[in-house]
Amino acid sequence: MTSVTRSRRQVRLSRKLGLALTPKAVKHFEKRPYPPGEHGRARRRTESDYAVRLREKQRLRAQYMLREKQLLKVYENARKQAGLTGEVMVEDLETRLDSLVLRAGFGRTILQARQHVTHRHILVDGKIVDRPSFRVKPGQTIQVKPKSQATVPFQVAAAGAHRDVLPTLPGYLDVALEKLSATLTRQPKRSEVPVTCDVQMVVEYYAR
Repeated sequence: MTSVTRSRRQVRLSRKLGLALTPKAVKHFEKRPYPPGEHGRARRRTESDYAVRLREKQRLRAQYMLREKQLLKVYENARKQAGLTGEVMVEDLETRLDSLVLRAGFGRTILQARQHVTHRHILVDGKIVDRPSFRVKPGQTIQVKPKSQATVPFQVAAAGAHRDVLPTLPGYLDVALEKLSATLTRQPKRSEVPVTCDVQMVVEYYAR
């Protein structure tokens, strides 16, 4: 899949879900803030409870770029933990390595952050980790490996070029952007995580 095709798909998905998934999608979404397709401009019919829950589940999946099987596993694990299942789900997802690479500003989109990880550019406590789903623990430090720091994409990131399109840096991350280094200082709280989703609807979708 080419980058252009992928970008178009993300724009279309953004309009379908009602939120911009990438910086490029923002402008398109502002021009066409309605679902894609010939009936997109028409007034949306009253949605069923199932449709609302399904959309919220798809929103959460899209923002973390997860497969259905992955999100279901997160739900099953969260259900066994103390606390509200939906909040536990998001707090767990937020500790994924690709999520934190994005939040730190090392990448511009979740896809780019994931590629940084899979292409072995990212260290966790000094060791290369190439699994985007790796869960970072409080106290651990993620950093772009020294050899990669000299490349253009990371020089751009170190200059703060992505901060204009990313949410405000969350309180659970301590970032030294010029050093391309970030430490997860504590477990994220749902209220701080910059994800647009009614997590209770997601829980209800899976619990049906």
